[in-house]
Amino acid sequence: MRTKHTFRLPPDLAAKLADYAARKRVPQALVVEAALASHLSPDAADRLEAALARRLDRMTRQMELIERHVTISNEALAVFVRFWLTSTPALPDTALAAAQTKGRERYDGFVEALGRRLARGRTLAEEISRDVDRSAPESEVEGTWGQASQRSSGPR
Repeated sequence: MRTKHTFRLPPDLAAKLADYAARKRVPQALVVEAALASHLSPDAADRLEAALARRLDRMTRQMELIERHVTISNEALAVFVRFWLTSTPALPDTALAAAQTKGRERYDGFVEALGRRLARGRTLAEEISRDVDRSAPESEVEGTWGQASQRSSGPR
């Protein structure tokens, strides 16, 4: 036997309920009954916890990928700066103004090139991954990069 309940819904929720029931071609009461049963069932908390765990796992993987990309960027910048600082001689005072003007021109060109590259959608991390995959022997591609390079280098 069923018990009759009367309750009021906000207009937006009532509209959503009516739309959903119409799309599924079921009575609104059946939709409300299923929603209440799902919400009040003992395993609802377990399902919610599992859904949250999946979402957290996905977010963790995304954060690890971001961390990897930031590490690659930082290392690339550090290598470049070290190389530039060790290979660029100091300028005499007479050439300083011309060098600064040329530097501004080069910087503007760099910003334009960077804008074009970003518009194409390719990233340095993707290119590095492709280059590493292309240049690595088959045995190195199977494991992680660091482990594979250690295995292939032999005894030290």
